[in-house]
Amino acid sequence: MAQYMDVHHGMKGITADELREAHQADLEIEGEEGVHFERAWADPESGVVYCLSQAPSPDAVLRVHERTGHAADEIHPVPLSV
Repeated sequence: MAQYMDVHHGMKGITADELREAHQADLEIEGEEGVHFERAWADPESGVVYCLSQAPSPDAVLRVHERTGHAADEIHPVPLSV
């Protein structure tokens, strides 16, 4: 499976609890799309949230996020990591 980093904009002021809740919502249905969300990061000041996942396609990542109410604005493949 490929690795993806998706980006959400417009989440200014997001709290740690809200980030945890959004991530948990993704985890609850990720298997239905064959996705595994590994981790999420947020910058409450800029309103940008990042999620790292393993998935069969960027569309699968997008579908999970759309279904949980926080569609990604960008999805980038991560072909190399250390």
